[in-house]
Formats: sequence, C-alpha cells, structure tokens
Amino acid sequence: MGIDLKKMKSKLNALQNKGGSKTAFWSPKEGQTYSLRVVPTTDGDPFKELFFHYKVGGKTVLCPKKNFNDDCPVCNFASQLWRDGVANEDKGSQKMAKELFPKQRFMSPVLVRGEESKGVQVWEYGKRAYETMIGLVLNPEYGDITDPQDGLDLVIDYTKPPAGAKDQFPETKITPRRKSSPLCDPSYGGAAKCKELLDTIPDFSTLYPRQSTQEVQKILDAALSSDD
Repeated sequence: MGIDLKKMKSKLNALQNKGGSKTAFWSPKEGQTYSLRVVPTTDGDPFKELFFHYKVGGKTVLCPKKNFNDDCPVCNFASQLWRDGVANEDKGSQKMAKELFPKQRFMSPVLVRGEESKGVQVWEYGKRAYETMIGLVLNPEYGDITDPQDGLDLVIDYTKPPAGAKDQFPETKITPRRKSSPLCDPSYGGAAKCKELLDTIPDFSTLYPRQSTQEVQKILDAALSSDD
C-alpha cells in the first residue's frame, strides 16, 4: 500500500501549527461580530487554563507554581515585595507586586467561520467568556457545543463598554446559534475535511515553553539587575 499523501499533509500542517507560531492565534477586532466553533480536543477539555507572569524583564513567563506545582521565584519575589510594601506603606512596591502576580488566562482551539482556510486557530480570552462557555457546556439544553456533527456555533460580539462603565476593557458577548450544525458542512469538505482539521489542532503543551524553576530564576535575576 502506498503512502497516504493526505495524511502526510495533515502531519505537516500539525507541525507547522505547533511551537507558538503567531499565525496559529486568533483574536477578535473591536466592534466586529464573528461566528466560530470551539473544536473538540482528544483530552475532552477544549477550555484550557494557564497562569502567566507578565513584564518580567520584558518577558512573559508561565508560572511554574500555578501551572505545574513547582517552586516559582517570581511568585516568591512578588509575595515578599507585597509584604514589604504593606509593612512600610510603600504603594510603589505594592503596585509592582500586583503587576508580577500570576494572571489567569484561558484559551481554546476554534474554527472561525469565513476563515476556514486558516485551519484551527487558538483563541485566548478572559474569565467572563470562559464562564459563559462553561455554562453553555453544562446546560443540558445545549449539550456538547463542540461536537463535530451536532455542536453549536457561537456568535462573538466584541464591543466597547458603554460610556461611564467602571470596566473600560472591550466586552465579549457570546451567543449560541439556535440550531446545531456540523463542524464542516459539505461545501467545506464534509467529514473528510473535519478529520483533517481535528488532526491539526495545535498542541497546547507546546504553545508556550515550560521553564524550570532555575530558568525562571535566571529570567528574574536578569530583570532585577537590568538598568531599565
């Protein structure tokens, strides 16, 4: 039996979609409305949760403690900075500590309608969007919204908050479609195309590099010793 070229192409696409390539990520533009489908993953959890330290010497670092239960030098430093700031009534130290504390982010593999040619992309979103989608999954009226045959597309409205609102960040409104639909309809290759897409879901374990406690300590030391 000869080589299955379609499978080989899928493997190549999978490799090209790994490793944190920026082209694998999708984000909505303010004031736009989108339709997308959350794509199922082999582990049964397409709603990934990660914790990051931002602005550590200009770098973004996966938190070893929150993500992997390892010792985290940045957490230790930020906690000590916070305690010292409180004890000395130093607002500057408290502000810096808050900036260094780990921030929770969520992400999912999605197929954006109208952008199917880009394949499966990764959507990174906030806590409210996460809670909304988990609520839909747990609602028996909707069932498994990621099912390749009978799932639901989601309408995403990404808009500015009303004037005077306390939170000035754009709001993400998520509304499920009324009717279920296949992930790939016949006009887009049907079941064969779906299988190809599912084989090219980015590996979330490789999207962001995991660093050891020692490596994170070096990043922190470099940031603290910098003149900037």
